[in-house]
Amino acid sequence: MERVQCIEMIYPEIEDKLVVTIMGACAQELYDLGHRENFFYLQHAMGLASSIGLGLARHLPHEKVIVLDGDGSVLMNLGTLTTLARYRPANLVHVIFDNGSLLSTGGFESHTTSGVTDLAVIAKGAGIAHVASVSTTMEFGEAFVEAMERDGLSVIVAHVEAVGPDNYGMDFALPENAFRFKRCVQDRRRATGWTPPPDPGH
Repeated sequence: MERVQCIEMIYPEIEDKLVVTIMGACAQELYDLGHRENFFYLQHAMGLASSIGLGLARHLPHEKVIVLDGDGSVLMNLGTLTTLARYRPANLVHVIFDNGSLLSTGGFESHTTSGVTDLAVIAKGAGIAHVASVSTTMEFGEAFVEAMERDGLSVIVAHVEAVGPDNYGMDFALPENAFRFKRCVQDRRRATGWTPPPDPGH
């Protein structure tokens, strides 16, 4: 299966969710389906989409947060899986598109290509209870629906082909995207009236 097929499948479900993508092809494919102010494309920060997602999930427990990640990115920041396991944000769904390639930075093979490194096994070993490894669009769709309905941290490792979009280009740069995304988050907080609990240390 191709990553874009997976993103197209879940697009209706994430239109109103806080979404963080990693750089490159994944970001472009979501953008091409139709940008929304609640989408943050973490360009030029390989490895950190899950970290941003964790921060959002912990700060905004009333929101469902979706991270669209890649194998190369996760391999650069494997510690993120242990951190996710420690804090277990119940409102976070971490999707890892594993194409066995550093597609957005030259197309070099990643460590998952040979089949020796299994990110789903690593996630489970880190202590994450709900981990799915899928290789068909039907399996992906089922795993994603279950993750969205679950009150608990979910990781989905989706094995996809190493193909990407024909063209790259967005009508705004990272700073503008970040500013607009932050404003969107603030507006949603005001609309719900939700406020964070007091810090017990103060």
